[in-house]
Amino acid sequence: MKSPQRRNRHQRRHAAGFLLMEVILAIGVFAIAVTGFTLALSRTADLAEQGRRELTITRLLQSSLAEAMSYPVLEEGKTSVAVDEMKEAGMEIETIVELLPEMENEDGQLLQEMYRIEVAAHWVENGVPQEQTAETWRYSRLYQP
Repeated sequence: MKSPQRRNRHQRRHAAGFLLMEVILAIGVFAIAVTGFTLALSRTADLAEQGRRELTITRLLQSSLAEAMSYPVLEEGKTSVAVDEMKEAGMEIETIVELLPEMENEDGQLLQEMYRIEVAAHWVENGVPQEQTAETWRYSRLYQP
């Protein structure tokens, strides 16, 4: 028969082994959770940067379109300007102004001097050429004094 002292020693070793296993398991679960959180945080940061970049490009296009619309007299042609704000991406904004053929409005009146204005942003991202455009029409007689 086993003595009570030997049985207690055996139980303590057994309990100590389980405690070590529980600690190792807890550290493993914690490591998995931290890894998942870190990946989620990294992806969130990447998406935030992408959203910021897209908003910047949209703002630049809107600004260029508004500038082209503000000229009192439009001239057909194409202009290209490098953007200092997006210099690292090599961004360039191209503005195209072209005269549209005469057209009628819904009342049957001829609309002459109707222009199409298009602005296009060109840049390189991750080695791939990118482009985003915006366009509008302008009836130039509305802006003449």
